[in-house]
Amino acid sequence: MARKSKSNLSELCLEENKDQIYENALAEIQSFELPLGTTVRSVYDDQPNAHQKFMEKLDACIRNHDREIEKMCNFHHQGFVDAITELLKVRADAEKLKVQVTDTNRRLQDAGKEVIAQTEEIIRCRVQQRNITTVVEKLQLCLPVLEMYSKLKEQMSVKRYYSALKTMEQLENLYLPRVSQYRFCQIMMENLPKLREEIKEISMSDLKDFLESIRKHSDRIGETAMKQAQQQKTFSTALQKQNNVNYGRNMHLGRNRILESKNEITLKRTFEDEDEHDEEVLTAQDLVDFSPVYRCLHIYSVLGDGEVFENYYRKQRRKQARLVLQPQSSMHETVEGYRRYFSQIVGFFVVEDHILHVTQGLVTRTYTDELWNMALSKIIAVLRTHSSYCNDPDLVLELKNLIVVFADTLQGYGFPVNRLFDLLFEIRDQYNETLLKKWSGLFRDIFEADNYSPIPVANEEEYRIVISKFPFQDPELDKQSFPKKLPMSQSVPQIYMQVKEFIYASLKFSESLHRSSTEIDDMLRKSTNLLLTRTLSSCLQNLIKKPHIGLTELVQIIINTTHLEQACKYLEDFISNITNISQLTVHTARLYGLSTFKDARHAAEGEIYTKLNQKIDEFIQIADYDWTMSESDGRASGYLMDLINFLRSTFQVFTHLPHNNNDHAAMSGKVAQTACMSACQHLSMSLMQMLLDSELKQISMGAIQQFNLDVIQCELFANSEPVPGFQGDTLQLAFIDLRQLLDLFMVWDWSTYLADYGQATSKYLRVNPSTALTLLEK
Repeated sequence: MARKSKSNLSELCLEENKDQIYENALAEIQSFELPLGTTVRSVYDDQPNAHQKFMEKLDACIRNHDREIEKMCNFHHQGFVDAITELLKVRADAEKLKVQVTDTNRRLQDAGKEVIAQTEEIIRCRVQQRNITTVVEKLQLCLPVLEMYSKLKEQMSVKRYYSALKTMEQLENLYLPRVSQYRFCQIMMENLPKLREEIKEISMSDLKDFLESIRKHSDRIGETAMKQAQQQKTFSTALQKQNNVNYGRNMHLGRNRILESKNEITLKRTFEDEDEHDEEVLTAQDLVDFSPVYRCLHIYSVLGDGEVFENYYRKQRRKQARLVLQPQSSMHETVEGYRRYFSQIVGFFVVEDHILHVTQGLVTRTYTDELWNMALSKIIAVLRTHSSYCNDPDLVLELKNLIVVFADTLQGYGFPVNRLFDLLFEIRDQYNETLLKKWSGLFRDIFEADNYSPIPVANEEEYRIVISKFPFQDPELDKQSFPKKLPMSQSVPQIYMQVKEFIYASLKFSESLHRSSTEIDDMLRKSTNLLLTRTLSSCLQNLIKKPHIGLTELVQIIINTTHLEQACKYLEDFISNITNISQLTVHTARLYGLSTFKDARHAAEGEIYTKLNQKIDEFIQIADYDWTMSESDGRASGYLMDLINFLRSTFQVFTHLPHNNNDHAAMSGKVAQTACMSACQHLSMSLMQMLLDSELKQISMGAIQQFNLDVIQCELFANSEPVPGFQGDTLQLAFIDLRQLLDLFMVWDWSTYLADYGQATSKYLRVNPSTALTLLEK
């Protein structure tokens, strides 16, 4: 029961809750504030028969509202009736009022037509005035734009492109934004980029023309720069030459006077040249218009393409540098080829140096140094190659002078040139080689033209001329009266003068090399040593070996070399006077002329011995013995007498050998004695070989007797002392072997020979048994 009561109570509570839900839903529907979908959904959620119950509640709510409306209408009905009655009463008055208002309005409209017309005219005038004001204001904004654009066109027409770019910048940033709404401004804005591109193209075209122009005129620019650099050094160089030329005043007065006068003329010309060029000093700016570079640089900088322009300029200049550094194939043939080559390079770097200093960042010092190092490597390689083809020392010297001017010029512009001066030392060796070749020809010509006889001097003047060319001193000869003869031949003073000329030529290359006097002195001595030990020595050796040089010439050559050897000390003094370096200096080299001329004398002496022997052989070959004759002719053979006469006359020549002092006398005596001994020994051996000739099969006693007569003449010649100075019978010993052999056969003393054979006291000690047996068989 209790359980049922609880169930009914629960159902009752549930019903009350449902009614409350429906009431809330109806209140929400009447409020029109919340969405009805949510409200209706809440009524139907999980409720069976909810629709019917909700509709019942809705109908009850509607009936309640109808009752309230009906009550309200009943309450206000009388007031509504009274209001309608009042309206009906007012209608007649309203119609009257309407008629009055309409009439008043008509009369007012008629009266206001003229006012309206005047008012409309005023309004129209006011609008026109406002429009005019607006137009004036707009024109005032547009006129500066148009004026600037007109200015831009004018600047473009007169090629003031940098100013035109500035005008464009003002138009874009200041003027055009004020009137950007107008169509003509849009057209202008579209044209400005085209104008910029046009300016870039025009400026680039001008730059290309400029690059082509400096490529064509770089040689003229370089030539002008080199002339200016050379003019700056001319005066100091002339003074230096004057100091260097004043050498050996006490020994070479005549030559010094000539050199001093020449030097004065050089200085005078130097001053005149400087005066002429002082008024007219051209620079790179005078020869080339650099405005295209400045203009193009400014234009590209303003347009923000400065880096593009820099890269293009550097790239084009590198290409031009490669073209400039490429030499002509025939450059080494003339000095003009080298001069043009150097001028182009100098002109190129003068332009780059100018660009470096007048522009900011277009080229940098790093860029120019890099370009110069590349160019310097190429220049050195080119000069090494082409200078190796130069065989003319004058051309090599001109090349050296050009390199010095080239280096000094570029050094003045701040470029390092040490490698060029190092190259000059390589070229100096080549220059010396060409000098040696040239002087080799000069020496050969001198030797060919020499008559190899003492120099005759008829009077004091001729004597002075000779000693002015060659430092000859002989007190005994000075005491002799004119005419007289100097012991040397004409080639000696000529050779001496040519050696001095060679030293001058070597000195010319050493000038302007920025080297100390000690280094120059060392270079001169080394080159002179090469001339003496290699060139002159070779010429002497070749001269001595020539077939047409006879014994008389060889004797004169010995005399000549002696005097040249004595003159070496004067050559050393000559070099010292030029360089102002004392010979007492520790590092001073010495001339090797002593060994050169001694070797030449030894070769000449040996050639004398050889030619004497050859001449003896010639006489021996014409010997015509009748080896079967029964008895001798009673006199010596004709060929042998001719041979002896030849030897006598030949050895008389040796009396002309130099003997100014005891050493020379001993030397001349030794040469004569050696030649005489060698001739006698060779003659003895030749006669011995004639007897022992294998083709000679039989000899009669008559032939032996005739042969003995010839040997007796040889012995008489040896006894006559053809050359003084032999001790005792030294010269006769040359024929002792032949004499003992002939005595053995003449007296037929075989028993004595056999008995005494091998003993030191033997009468036939020098007779060889095999030789005796061979002759005995014949």
